[in-house]
Amino acid sequence: MGYLGNGIGSVIAPLIVYLIKKDYSPLIASHAKEVLNFNISVTIYGLCLFAFILVTLGFGALLAAPAGLALFVFHLVCTIKGSIKANEGILYRYPLTLRLVK
Repeated sequence: MGYLGNGIGSVIAPLIVYLIKKDYSPLIASHAKEVLNFNISVTIYGLCLFAFILVTLGFGALLAAPAGLALFVFHLVCTIKGSIKANEGILYRYPLTLRLVK
């Protein structure tokens, strides 16, 4: 649930799953925390790209547009891999993720 909720509410869905299921199953709580950390990280990276565009008065869009597309593809691929691993009962550790929620 937390993995597939990425497109709907990238931070809200895994947070709800974590809060509801944290006492029910440690595995589900671990998956939800991992997804939450990943989505927070991707949001921060996206905000940095947006700030770059603002600081460069739009000229940075020439560089930020491909980076934004790469970030989108990275998010999509990792979400699919995480969903497959979760279905197998394996905790997927996302690359480039800031571990903010412990």
